[in-house]
Amino acid sequence: MVVTADQAAIPAQTRGKSQAAFRTISEVADELDVAQHVLRFWESKFPQVRPLKRGGGRRYYRPEDIDLLREIRALLYDEGYTIKGAQKL
Repeated sequence: MVVTADQAAIPAQTRGKSQAAFRTISEVADELDVAQHVLRFWESKFPQVRPLKRGGGRRYYRPEDIDLLREIRALLYDEGYTIKGAQKL
């Protein structure tokens, strides 16, 4: 199998999934290049992020949750916002 440059930016475990598929916390953490505990912390600070929680508390993120997390990451890491500053937007 040949992997294109666009595909290389997507973690291997999510390449076979459709864009509309739900993702686990480990898949989202890999995709956004942040630790899993950071995602859980952001959930506590940004109530708009509401992953589904299934048996045993396992989280499943919807595509819109991932888009929002990507925006939060950009605000905090790329644009230098604080959590409090990002919450006000």
